[in-house]
Amino acid sequence: MLLEVKNIKKTYKKLVAVDDVSFSIPRGICFGLLGPNGAGKTTTIEVIEDIITSDEGEILYKGKPRASAFREEIGIQFQHTALLAFLTVRESLETFKRLYSKTADLEQLVQICHLSELKNQFNDKISGGQRQRLLLALAMVNNPTLLFLDEPSTGLDPQARRNLWDVVENIKKQGKTIILTTHYMEEAQVLCDQIAIMDHGRIIAQGSPDQLIRQFCQGVTVILPRKGFHAPLKRLAINFKQDGDRIKIQTQDINSCLKQLIQQNVDLTDLTVHSPNLEDVFLKLTGRQLRA
Repeated sequence: MLLEVKNIKKTYKKLVAVDDVSFSIPRGICFGLLGPNGAGKTTTIEVIEDIITSDEGEILYKGKPRASAFREEIGIQFQHTALLAFLTVRESLETFKRLYSKTADLEQLVQICHLSELKNQFNDKISGGQRQRLLLALAMVNNPTLLFLDEPSTGLDPQARRNLWDVVENIKKQGKTIILTTHYMEEAQVLCDQIAIMDHGRIIAQGSPDQLIRQFCQGVTVILPRKGFHAPLKRLAINFKQDGDRIKIQTQDINSCLKQLIQQNVDLTDLTVHSPNLEDVFLKLTGRQLRA
């Protein structure tokens, strides 16, 4: 294992932010740490990054307690990073490069993060998506073994977000190990090989996206407008519920469900089928109530 988190605990006065959290991360995967606001994931990540100290537990890196080399071998893309407006993209990369003894090839980094056309642009003249790609390049300037991405696509439009995903996928192909925190469940489902979901300071579920979906959200949901049902709903011998002007049918056998709907002369013109995804898992485990 590249990284082992063993029974870490962090308390702020009477608030237990992280409560006996353990997990391990093998080399070369993207590991997602997900959770609602206040779940404890940021504190967990900061303990792993050696930014704050845990009250209990230990972190092993390459099978040993973290040493001074750990900070040389990790890269961090923080959610919020201030950049000097009077520096260009190239100057920013060159400045960060001087902070490390071992560094990546800057031209290769520029290519990977799609910054070639931006090298001479000042930092305050680039777009949000371009800025995130620059921050990702800065996090990789020391050619890290382990890369932390803290909500890297927050605030980006869908096009810029998917461009960033492409960059992360290319980084994964280099064999880098990535720890990702995000509130976008689609992002986690696309990028992550393994996921841990936190709530109230604890890990409440862990596995690959497909494993979590199969474990917590079986079957599919057939959705139809109420106006498509000409016969009384009570005649349906299937599990359904009315949600406003829509009927939602939960089924394990889509073929049997559709056959019965056809027999009841239900209009299937506007039918949609929702297969469960990681967002369904997340909401089922952590609830739908908004948290501050």
